Order: sequence, then C-alpha cells, then structure tokens
Amino acid sequence: MFTSFYTIVRKDVVRIFRIWPQTFLPSIITSILYFLVFGKILGERIGEIGGHPYITFVVPGLVMLAVVTNSFSNVATTFFQAKFFARNIDEVLVSPTPPWVIISGYVAGGMVRGIVIGALVIIVSAFFSPLPMTHPFIILLFLILSSLLFSLAGLVNGIYAKSFDGISIVPTFVLTPLVYLGGVFYSAQALPPLWQKLTYADPIFYLINGFRDGFMGISDISLSLSIGVLLALISILVAISWYLIRTGLGLRQ
Repeated sequence: MFTSFYTIVRKDVVRIFRIWPQTFLPSIITSILYFLVFGKILGERIGEIGGHPYITFVVPGLVMLAVVTNSFSNVATTFFQAKFFARNIDEVLVSPTPPWVIISGYVAGGMVRGIVIGALVIIVSAFFSPLPMTHPFIILLFLILSSLLFSLAGLVNGIYAKSFDGISIVPTFVLTPLVYLGGVFYSAQALPPLWQKLTYADPIFYLINGFRDGFMGISDISLSLSIGVLLALISILVAISWYLIRTGLGLRQ
C-alpha cells in the first residue's frame, strides 16, 4: 500500500515541479496584479478595515484564492487525464490498492501544489505590505485544511467529468463566484443582513476568515466554527470519494 501511495504522489509531484512555469508562475503573477490593483491603488482610497491597511486585509483572501483554485484544478486534471488519456487508473483499480490509498495519493499531490503556491504568494505579499502573523499554527492549519478540502472536491470532479469542459466549468462557474463572495475583498459585517446570510452559506467564507484570524487576529465568525465547517465538509467529500472509487462509478467502462 505504501508503494502504491508513494508512486501516485511521486508521479504528480515530479510533474508539478517539472512544469513549474505552468503550475506556479500564473498564480504568482495573478496575485501580484491583485496586490497592485486592489492593494495599492484601491487600498489607498479605502483606507483601513479592522484597524489594518486594506492591502493587509485582502492578503489572506488572495492566498486562499490561489490555494483553492490550484488544489482543485491539480487533482481534477490529473485524475481526469489518468482516466481518459493515460488510462493508468484502470491498472490502479484492478490492483490490490484500496480506495483510501488512491484517494490519499491523488489528494496529497493537490495539497503539495496548493500549500507551496500559498507559501509563495505569502512571500510575494511581503514585498507589498508587512504581514503580521499573530497565530502561525492557525495559518498552517488552514493552509492544510483548505488544500485538503478542495483537493477532495477536485477528485470528485475528476471522477465525474466526461470531458475537459467538465473540468473547467466548476472552477469558472462555481469556485470563482464562491471565492469572490466569500469575503476576500470585504468584511461580512459591512453587508446588509440579507447578503450577510448568503455569505454565511458560502463555505469559502469560513476558510478565508479562519486564515485571516491566523494573520491579523480578526474574524467575522468564531475560529471554532470555521474549523468545524471545514472538517464537516472534508468528511462528506471523503465519504463521497471513497464511495465513487469503491463502486467504480464513472470509472469502470
């Protein structure tokens, strides 16, 4: 089982670092543009939120944006390619490898990419604004939980997808709106009551607020609630992934 897990993870991690201009650079460049536009240009007009400069306030959300999108897309794309092009997922399914090892292997690859990119974006943000780190353990915890959650979501998407359109439609029409409505650029306390309730229904809102709490010690909700929501969603996606791989739904032709 360890050999199976190591092989799946090593294959994906080697690919990620071999094509680093495609896996790392786009998110870093995009983050720099966000820092320039929303941080420097608009931030000077907005002023402060919660006693912190606006650019400092948006950094945790922009880091989470990079972590979420890269963790999701990495696993979804890798699993889809293994299913439709390389066809090596068939060999894994007929091997003695249990479903939880397959899930762990693919999810670990997505987590590596998400966490590395999150760390790189944090380093880049230091050139635009001094970023406090009030609770380093919480920062690390939410990096791990967020990359785990959306790696699992990417795996479910990769299992169900029938074409590349099925891979791209979720990040475009689901993830992107959820990220932007999850409090990246604003505090939920500044919204009207109706929009606050809609924001609270957004799962990304909880991971952004928990991550922001780790940096600046401020949050719209309690830290325990954020962690509880993430753990509940992770448990649900683990169960769905295990069921899909165990039954071969969408995999066995």
